Amino acid sequence: MESERNEREEKNHKEPLEQDQKERQVSFTGRVLTIGFVGGLFWSLIGYLLYALNFTKIKPALVLSPWVVAEWKDKALGNWIGILVIGFLSMLVALVYKILLAKFKHMITGVIYGIVLWGIVFYLLRPMFPTLEPIQELGKNTLTTTLSLYVLYGLFIGFSISFEYDELTKARQEGH
Repeated sequence: MESERNEREEKNHKEPLEQDQKERQVSFTGRVLTIGFVGGLFWSLIGYLLYALNFTKIKPALVLSPWVVAEWKDKALGNWIGILVIGFLSMLVALVYKILLAKFKHMITGVIYGIVLWGIVFYLLRPMFPTLEPIQELGKNTLTTTLSLYVLYGLFIGFSISFEYDELTKARQEGH
């Protein structure tokens, strides 16, 4: 009886305690994808709010316009699905930032990235979006609101990814 208890206690001591186990580290790319998805969701939600408050003519459902012709895309459901789609597309945007700019720690890098993204969407990709008016017809409120939103989005993506890159670099240096 005593020997059985000793064996059980011995087994219990061999198993690592929960507080002694290290947290499983998420890969840098996994963090970048999470930053992209959360950033896309958050800033497109802000964009939807700005649309609802009439600061801009652009709504999140715009992202669906090249592929969806149904009327539901112009209603709330279309905007919510648009927000989700933007979250997933934002993961790609974050990966591009990771590959090209993660090493830069300056906030201006993210701001410029946001401006470039705005230019890509409103100039280069404009033909893809049949419901997007030409820049000259959007109005000052829409232009300044969307540009500001893209700048803040770029800053969020850029700063978050650069911070994670810096933390990873520090951890690797401390480990060696």
